[in-house]
Amino acid sequence: MSRDLVGYGQFPPPARWPGGARIAVQFVINYEEGAENSVLNGDAGSEAFLSEMVGAQSRIGARAMAMESLYEYGARAGFWRLHRLFTERRAPVTVFGVAKALEANPEAVAAMLAAGWEIASHGLRWIDYQDVPEETERAHIREAIALHTRLTGARPLGWYQGRTSPNTARLVVEEGGFVYDADSYADDVPYYDSRFGRRQLVVPYTLDANDMKIVALNGFSDGEEFFRYLRDTFDMLYREGGRMMSVGLHGRIAGRPGRALAVERFLGHVQSKTDAWIARRIDIAHHWLEAHPP
Repeated sequence: MSRDLVGYGQFPPPARWPGGARIAVQFVINYEEGAENSVLNGDAGSEAFLSEMVGAQSRIGARAMAMESLYEYGARAGFWRLHRLFTERRAPVTVFGVAKALEANPEAVAAMLAAGWEIASHGLRWIDYQDVPEETERAHIREAIALHTRLTGARPLGWYQGRTSPNTARLVVEEGGFVYDADSYADDVPYYDSRFGRRQLVVPYTLDANDMKIVALNGFSDGEEFFRYLRDTFDMLYREGGRMMSVGLHGRIAGRPGRALAVERFLGHVQSKTDAWIARRIDIAHHWLEAHPP
């Protein structure tokens, strides 16, 4: 499979964001809790990724109760703190919702829908698909769409597997029906991927302006560092103009009290600019399709 190391080069196309905005800012809340690795879900062992226990090892054939409770915090408390923060400030959000996690908390799904948030698909399970057989991953994509549709009343228009396999992007195109794919970190603006026979719009995501760096060995040590990085990223992209900024959040990470303040401060910084467009990912995708048709 070929790689594109050129992209738009020196001169990205003019974004022409609505209202003459200089920047489009997109907040994602990843909803994964309950769909992570667990023997209760039929997996070989417990989850070991993306929690306060940095460097944890999977407990093969057993439950890891501390890890389970860290994930449970995200659904029970952290999600609701972020929900209050964004709804009180009337800031739109896209949820990357793992289908099995959404199924476990109907109250959260109802709150997302009531707030007018976009719920994009984050796959069927919050597991690593790197070595999952192609036919299994294809079946999971289809099951995720069906379950998502039943839970939310509409099929997902955005896709983000997260822990992808070499087959994921092709399987998404073959499945069809997605306005955008977010499984890329390759640019600051949307672009089209033509490798698989049909031009698929890609709205790239982020792993740097992402609270996952708080629970990484090379990441942020506290909320203040996280805020400063978000602010500096925004300020640079705002200066350049015509760019998109994604911010990745998780209830079990940024939903913790000492970190939610950093998110609140950054949202205030963005909202202080009258020419910053805060949008759902689907809104950015539809704009790009209209301004730059494939």
